[in-house]
Amino acid sequence: MKLVEKAGDSITKVLPDVKEMYMHIHENPELSMQETETCAFIAGKLKELGLDVLAGVGGTGVVGIIRNGDGATVMLRADTDALPMKEATGVPYESTKTMVNRKGEETPVSHMCGHDMHSSWLFGTLKVLLEQKEHWQGTVIAIFQPGEETAEGSQAMLDDGLMDKVPKPDVVLGQHLMSYKAGTVGYKAGQILTAGDSLKVTFFGAGGHGGMPQNAIDPIVMASAAVMRLQTIVSREVSPQGQAVVTIGEFHAGKSENIIPDEAYIKLNVRTTDEEVRLHVLDAIQRICKAEAEASRAPKAPEFETINNFPLTFNDKETTEKIAEAFHAQFGDLAFETPPAGASEDFSRFGRAWKVPYVYWFVGGTDVKKYEKAVADGTTDSLPGPHSPFWAPALEPTMRTGIETMLTAAGLWLGK
Repeated sequence: MKLVEKAGDSITKVLPDVKEMYMHIHENPELSMQETETCAFIAGKLKELGLDVLAGVGGTGVVGIIRNGDGATVMLRADTDALPMKEATGVPYESTKTMVNRKGEETPVSHMCGHDMHSSWLFGTLKVLLEQKEHWQGTVIAIFQPGEETAEGSQAMLDDGLMDKVPKPDVVLGQHLMSYKAGTVGYKAGQILTAGDSLKVTFFGAGGHGGMPQNAIDPIVMASAAVMRLQTIVSREVSPQGQAVVTIGEFHAGKSENIIPDEAYIKLNVRTTDEEVRLHVLDAIQRICKAEAEASRAPKAPEFETINNFPLTFNDKETTEKIAEAFHAQFGDLAFETPPAGASEDFSRFGRAWKVPYVYWFVGGTDVKKYEKAVADGTTDSLPGPHSPFWAPALEPTMRTGIETMLTAAGLWLGK
């Protein structure tokens, strides 16, 4: 009998504690790399369970280890940070919290990406594994990672010596809450998430009077020309099979309508599915911005600043197929092959660091009746999902499903 099948009663037993943890984290969100209270809360919960606990790894990361005899070592990963946005779900446990970010600005904070659920799933999985120790053997490493939203957390934990602090895993597993129907599980061999790069480009001009532009070098016109030319990278430089997105999400310049400023800056986000395409797009951004600056007689070349970069998430084919077969056996038609998502993650850095297979999948969280009505009405695209202020996952069966998926996958390596 499979580990997850033996654990049915244990899952039911731990669900109240999982729900309590979820609501606590949801009501007390913290920004990326500032998850001090979340770190302390999770570490305390793991110590109560009797796990070997490492707190403060990479700043605010937490690691819990269960050693249960000889066997494989499985790493299970969840993330813990929230988003700088105001929640509008109206649930009784809605976040009303604000925080001062690392720039010194006060901002609303909420768990609108599901990391509260991810951490609660992993906590519940650990509780079940402890109750079912006679039915499995090996070592489980639980990673509660900070700073996923800013692509900092996994690298921070690795830079802090994570590889020297825990055993080498045989496989790394992770999952994400999505707006699919609650109870469903989406998997994909190969590329499941894009690589993501964000950067800031500053253009330099020479300020002057708005009525005498001939005596100035206008960085707004310069940057605007670059913005328009950047749109041609995907349409004219990337193969239709290459898949890339270049989005300019910020444009800042000037303080008065009659003053030409000295500088302007834009912030870009790039998504790609292939490393060769990624490098070409990033090179093209520099080439275009430099050329537009030169054409505008800029006093100096633009400055480029990397904000963050997310690696490509590319699931190991053989390992994914193994897990997919187990998902179908456990969940039947509720398990399905999902198309790749346009989002990005830093989860894969763990598998890459140890050079071991990693698999990442999606778990549905939209209320079943609500989702089925949206299907009937043809409005599934308008359902709230990650990063929406209205994203409030159905707690059941979502909590149970997320624990079952982790046990199903991990059990392939840990089962007796």
